[in-house]
Amino acid sequence: MGKQQIIKTILSVLVVILGNILYALAVKLFLLPAGLVTGGTTGIGLAVNHAAGISVATFVLIFNVIMLATGYVILGKQFALTTIVSTFTYPLALNVLERLLGDVVLTTDIFICTIFSGLGIGLALGIVIRAGASTGGMDIPPLVLNHYFKIPVSAGLYFFDFIILLVQAYFQPPEKVFYGIVLVIIYTLTLDKLLLMGTTRTEVRVVSQHAWKICDAILERMDRGVTLLSAKGGYLKEDTSVVLSVVSNRELPKVERLIHEIDPESFIVINRVSEVSGKGFTMKKEYR
Repeated sequence: MGKQQIIKTILSVLVVILGNILYALAVKLFLLPAGLVTGGTTGIGLAVNHAAGISVATFVLIFNVIMLATGYVILGKQFALTTIVSTFTYPLALNVLERLLGDVVLTTDIFICTIFSGLGIGLALGIVIRAGASTGGMDIPPLVLNHYFKIPVSAGLYFFDFIILLVQAYFQPPEKVFYGIVLVIIYTLTLDKLLLMGTTRTEVRVVSQHAWKICDAILERMDRGVTLLSAKGGYLKEDTSVVLSVVSNRELPKVERLIHEIDPESFIVINRVSEVSGKGFTMKKEYR
């Protein structure tokens, strides 16, 4: 492993640790003071804490280690390596924060706590996943089900979260359960937005009689790659060319102005794409 790869690995580990600390902070400062219910390992920990008095941090650590061992046996060594940091960091961070912050309470307003718990947990999960790691715990059972029965991971996650919320509904008032559902929705939406942040691009397709001029203009003035697709008009049955290019979201207005300068009557189709990989985006450009 080269020096650059070692530095990259260390940075990834630090980012995963940061994400797990943020997760623990959201739980300690907002979720626990309001007595909110939630899904995942934390949700099971809350139920066990209510039934047996075992602290959430202690239960999460034990549960995560069991799930890590299960993932290692069933899903392999590579999976375990990407999960091991989160397995120990989150429960240890939660335990340390409980000792350091003690009875510190920022607010007990259940609405505010729901919002900030959802935002904090979603942001934390997004940081960990974007670093290429897993949060462990209840991430693993859906992966095991997918491994053996090909059940979609997303369906497994929602199923287990639903069951965990139902278990907590046994000892929590309905209002808390409803807020728990809102919490899960908020952190799911936050996670989705964060995973797409910075990776979304805009695909531009142009049908024009001046396709070559538009192609050259995008290459020269925008420094973006262009592909010409062969097509046939549906009405006149004439051969034509379609200009295809992918640009950043901020570059879209400039591209539109450029196209309309060359051909005001051009037919433009614009699509938002969730991810683009290749030269000019995830790889360095090579000019020939």
